Amino acid sequence: MTMQWPDWLPLRTDLASLSPYGAPQVPSQAAMNTNENPFPPSPQLQVAIAEKLAQVSSTLNRYPDRDAIALRTSLANFINELSKSSFDHGSIWAANGSNEIIQSIFLAFSGGSALGFTPSYSMHPLISKVTSVQWVDGARNRDLTFNIDLAIVQVKELKPRLTFITTPNNPTGDAISIADIERLAMAVSSIGGLLIVDEAYAEFSQELSAVTLIDSNPHLIVIRTMSKAFAFAGARVGYLVAHPRVIDAMTLVRLPYHLSALTQSAAVVALEFRKELLATVATLVSERERVVTALHSFGLHTIPSSANFVLFSGFGQSAPQLWQAMLDKGILIRDVGLSGYLRVTIGNVAENNLFLEKLQEIQNETSQS
Repeated sequence: MTMQWPDWLPLRTDLASLSPYGAPQVPSQAAMNTNENPFPPSPQLQVAIAEKLAQVSSTLNRYPDRDAIALRTSLANFINELSKSSFDHGSIWAANGSNEIIQSIFLAFSGGSALGFTPSYSMHPLISKVTSVQWVDGARNRDLTFNIDLAIVQVKELKPRLTFITTPNNPTGDAISIADIERLAMAVSSIGGLLIVDEAYAEFSQELSAVTLIDSNPHLIVIRTMSKAFAFAGARVGYLVAHPRVIDAMTLVRLPYHLSALTQSAAVVALEFRKELLATVATLVSERERVVTALHSFGLHTIPSSANFVLFSGFGQSAPQLWQAMLDKGILIRDVGLSGYLRVTIGNVAENNLFLEKLQEIQNETSQS
């Protein structure tokens, strides 16, 4: 919904028609709308973070490490474990969630257009517009999946400064193969642009990470987050992996001391507990498949998902109607603005059971009316 602004407020005219990003925050029995990990930190991790923060609190009169060296080193070690790579902190940049990473990319590398293949993560075009970068909506297949050949054609025709892909994609959940990412990277290189690969949900996918392509493609930037698989959304830690010269560019647009000492320290501790935290990924993937099977048994359709959510369709009413009906039964899911589709985050077993139970109730009520 477009906001109304008073005449006395000198708001930029290109912002006046925009709406703030954000999922509804309303009371519910099961909140399954923001792709959070449903498993809280273990008591052991809570204690470890508390002890670390107690140490850090004695120096809160001082600014934090401006370059977050310890955190970036820990993130590099994590990526190297995952991808058998050899990055050091000079190829990592950390910020307050992946959205600040995205904003910094636009601030550092604007001057041309940005292309993304929608529907995809809605913050890409929103941040593009907020930073006064022309955004172009690229096309996907009619079933909303990614089409590499079509993407390459669009890159070569439009010649964007920045090309964005999200894999696994949000809100559809489909993943792009490493072979297709490499093909797209070559096309982007040929027009002198940067390819940004948003891997917020990568830990839930079987595909290789695009970080494995950076050595041979210095124009490729990979964005990741600790919010999803790491169950660390409240800490707000995102990061990118890229050629060191990209990291140098990030320092030009960062805010002074942008990452607090408390955030840096908590994230380092969480990375020390990474095996424990990432153990929930297998559970969520298994639950995802169970939910998909159940949705199909209800006669609904899903887009194949490699993330911790499922986009589904085929229900006998409009998406806003079903969204409200589910909320009336205590289940908060996501209307992503796609006609005939809704998205559900995979929760714990009890939440998933409740979601399926209430959805089946509504389906039965609809068929009988």
